[in-house]
Amino acid sequence: MKNLIIFVAFVSLIFVSCSRETIDDEKPEIDLTVSGAFPQNCDTLWLGETFSFNVLFKDNTELGSFSIEIHENFDHHAHSTEVTECNLDPVKTPANPLYFIRDFDIPTGLTEYKTNLRISLPAGNSEENFDDGDYHFFIRLTDKEGWSAQKGLSVKLFRR
Repeated sequence: MKNLIIFVAFVSLIFVSCSRETIDDEKPEIDLTVSGAFPQNCDTLWLGETFSFNVLFKDNTELGSFSIEIHENFDHHAHSTEVTECNLDPVKTPANPLYFIRDFDIPTGLTEYKTNLRISLPAGNSEENFDDGDYHFFIRLTDKEGWSAQKGLSVKLFRR
């Protein structure tokens, strides 16, 4: 009888442990090595023009959403995630810097998603043209479980 109780407990333990859902404990990935990825670290974007934002997002279970932020780097603060260092302009005080942020959902159920977005950068606002020079292009990716990954790129913003 004692052996039967141990056997039933053992079998029950196996069924309970096998029925648990797999826990997602992996961060998603922002892949800038795919063909046509843009922007890259040290690239130039043009104020008043449109560019194609092309990167590959990956996750082991399911992607969620992403955001893009562009802000000035005139003081040379650092949060770049790239190894390559870019040539920076002299430090300057911002007069009318561009601050750009957009959020995007990724279609449900995907583990890979290649963006192909056309993003228009304004040339200025009601005050005047935006300052050109050194900026950060920050990409944030979140999967369905809430894990996130970031890429911080240094870019130049100029007008033609």
